[in-house]
Amino acid sequence: MRIPGIPGFDQQAFEKYFKNTGWLMSARVGSLAIKFLINTFALSSYLGTRQFGILNYPTALIAFFLAIAALGLDGFVTRELLNDPNKKNILLGTSFWMRLVAGFAVIPLVYVAYNLANHLKPLETPFYYVFIVSFAAAIQSVNIIDSFFQAKVQAKKIMYINVVGNVVSAVIKLCFILLKLPLIWFVYSLLFDAALIAAGYIITYQHSGNNIYQWKFDRSVATYLIKHSWPLAFSAILVSLYMKIDQVMIPIYLKTSELGVYSTVANLSESWYFIPVAIVTSVFPAIMNARNTDTIRYKKRLQNMYDLMVVISMSIAIFMTFASKFIYHIAYARHPEFWSGAPVLAVHVWAGIFVFLGSASGQYLIAEGYTKIAMLRTGVGAVVNILLNILWLPKYGILGAAYATLAAYGIATFFIVFIPKTREQGLLMLRSLFLISLFRKILKH
Repeated sequence: MRIPGIPGFDQQAFEKYFKNTGWLMSARVGSLAIKFLINTFALSSYLGTRQFGILNYPTALIAFFLAIAALGLDGFVTRELLNDPNKKNILLGTSFWMRLVAGFAVIPLVYVAYNLANHLKPLETPFYYVFIVSFAAAIQSVNIIDSFFQAKVQAKKIMYINVVGNVVSAVIKLCFILLKLPLIWFVYSLLFDAALIAAGYIITYQHSGNNIYQWKFDRSVATYLIKHSWPLAFSAILVSLYMKIDQVMIPIYLKTSELGVYSTVANLSESWYFIPVAIVTSVFPAIMNARNTDTIRYKKRLQNMYDLMVVISMSIAIFMTFASKFIYHIAYARHPEFWSGAPVLAVHVWAGIFVFLGSASGQYLIAEGYTKIAMLRTGVGAVVNILLNILWLPKYGILGAAYATLAAYGIATFFIVFIPKTREQGLLMLRSLFLISLFRKILKH
């Protein structure tokens, strides 16, 4: 079957990268269905709002430290592998050891962060729950292999890892539910999930004719990577901060049961975020190629990508807004304590538009070397989210957290409009957001 052409992309190149996106989509869609049925609906129904909130708190808190331990290497190493594939073993080996050391180093920081939060208000989640999950930071050092597969445009392998990992994880959680096991088993399952994915990467890498035992650590390469990736690392930390800070703050201002409800909202809303990542990751090589060969085509491809992001994300937001009440009343027919999540989801899902555009413009910032601007805009988003949660959580509850997320994502995404050298990209996104660019294309046809 021939894939329809899209203006701005060469047909042959587009088909190649679309197929790569398709594999990524397949992996995430499979994961999406499983998570909805088991990890979100079945698990939350079994545990109830309070215990589900307790279970989700470690994940929210650890998110910051996972970002720290990743050191911003993933995207940068992908670019380096594209530029010099012969340095594969040195780049992957050096990155792995850097991430492994960082993974263990953040564990004491987790203890400090937990105690700071616990000082503001005694938390219902015990520290040893958080401590168990914190070891995921070290385990995920193996996931640097993902950068290798991305550079090789081998999304099919990533699909296998994600699908198998998520299916096994879901089956195990389902067994725990059927056996009526206590909460601690599900806490350990969070760590097991990270180990399962890591094992999948190692096995797939080895079966692809590669060998992790050939990896080498190079101090000069480590210095080079840190020097160039630290803005991305700091940016990733800030991204995790403004994406997860609401879930960390809810137990401080509200009850843990409210976090349980809000976690279902976040899971349903954020489950769509795989789409921009899959698309952008797949077409990034084509965009980089256009940047080096044809400036006009480069701008067209960026505009087309922004248009596509808005069309998809806005369609999802409209659908979820009208469907949110039905989703909660059907999925939680026997658990009406979760129904309060419906109006919150109807607000939270609109933040996805800015996430989609932010993912696309983020690749532009990387391509142009504006990593510090990427860091700055996510920092602004993090500050806005924290301040608005402080103001709105006590007053509006978890609905206030949803509005804070929406405002923070929007401000962070369009912050580049206020910077002269990135203003043009901000205006391109505004044209897409208000459907100006799309209507012009329709009228031309």
